[in-house]
Amino acid sequence: MKLFRRGSLKRRLIWQLLALQYAILTALVAVIVMQLIRADLGGQLMDTDATEVVGRAIRRGPDGKLTIADTADLRALKADAPGLWFVARNAAGEEVTGGTVPEAYRSMAGALDRISFADIRDTKAPYNLAASVRSTETQEGTVTVLAGAGRMVGLAFAIVILSQLVLIPILILLALIALIAIPLIIGRAFAGIATVAAHAGEIDIDRRGTRLSVERIPAEVEPLVHAINGALQRLDDGYEQHQRFLSDAAHELRTPIAILQTRLELLPAGAVRTRLKLDTGRIAALAEQLLDMQRLDRADSFTAIDLCDVCQQVAADLAPMAIASGYQLSLETPKTAVTVNGDASALTRAITNLVQNAIEHAGSRGTITIAVGSDGAIDVTDEGPGIPEGEREKIFAPFYRLQPQDRGAGLGLNLVRDIVRRHGGEVSALAARAGAHFRIMLPLTCTPAHLQRRVKEA
Repeated sequence: MKLFRRGSLKRRLIWQLLALQYAILTALVAVIVMQLIRADLGGQLMDTDATEVVGRAIRRGPDGKLTIADTADLRALKADAPGLWFVARNAAGEEVTGGTVPEAYRSMAGALDRISFADIRDTKAPYNLAASVRSTETQEGTVTVLAGAGRMVGLAFAIVILSQLVLIPILILLALIALIAIPLIIGRAFAGIATVAAHAGEIDIDRRGTRLSVERIPAEVEPLVHAINGALQRLDDGYEQHQRFLSDAAHELRTPIAILQTRLELLPAGAVRTRLKLDTGRIAALAEQLLDMQRLDRADSFTAIDLCDVCQQVAADLAPMAIASGYQLSLETPKTAVTVNGDASALTRAITNLVQNAIEHAGSRGTITIAVGSDGAIDVTDEGPGIPEGEREKIFAPFYRLQPQDRGAGLGLNLVRDIVRRHGGEVSALAARAGAHFRIMLPLTCTPAHLQRRVKEA
């Protein structure tokens, strides 16, 4: 039950409030009891159980008159109080007596049917005039019993017992009020906190600038909300500085990389030139990846694009690099357009990264295939050593590399995942008979051509 969950504020308030209430009531009752005891007028009270025992022993005899049965309770009472006496009378005036009724009570016995309750103290030992009057239900109807010289109790004891009988119901009532009222009060007071917590749960790297509202927040919690907002502001400032550094660094690298690539073109053809061009291509790709990470933070305006056109552009751009590295590059597309909503440049970069990853790791042999499916899938496969099953999720983490000696920075696949997810899709590394197999799944745009094709397929 959430109410009694460890650390719950409701639980702490309920138990602490009950403890405080119990302490206050106990102290109050103790003061009242002490005052009553100090104001004691003396004498002894008789235990009222005697009237109940006598009432349960009343029977109607064979002659039709009331009589007293020798019950076990009555025998035990007489053993404790040998001088017990009593008079019982019903509304019809029928009467039954036991023991020696004191002269002071004989005249009172005739009017018992008009009395329902009384406690009489005797101030002198042996207290045989102490008596109680109670109306009780018996087998023969309602009977009023006057009994005396029974078991005696002190006034202080009677007051303590009576106070406990009053205290316990009050505590039970207060406990029920606390169990019902405190959760309702806390729930209403903290309703705003639940809203703030929901808003806080929605804050992530893509929703920066959001701040928590202090509306409907208790004043005691406002400092915490302000502290969180301050921390969010500092995180946003640090992230912006980080992004500016990445953007500036990438832009600064592009010029020397372009100059280096131009000078490499002037070198004599050969293995050294090819190797250097591949290395500068990796550096250029890393600079572009840094820029892509910065571009992803901008609110892009998505448009309808054809995945076939995007993949054709990637294949055309990377074919020279793939062939120079010892691969064949194959492109497979359907006859009809595969339309999605997205950023063409971002998706181009994602597919480019997958193909460059294959060029880097497939062992400079075999065929790299780009296949576009009519369901919005883009598969990039190679015939290299493949990806171990236990690494297929880890490789999408930033800066993660399968081999420590890899030249890449470990950003390419992470960037692919970010781009695809911003387009509402998913990218995964699948099991393959040979080589690596990456699949991008993107939601299709329902253009008239797609609707017509779906009707034909149905």
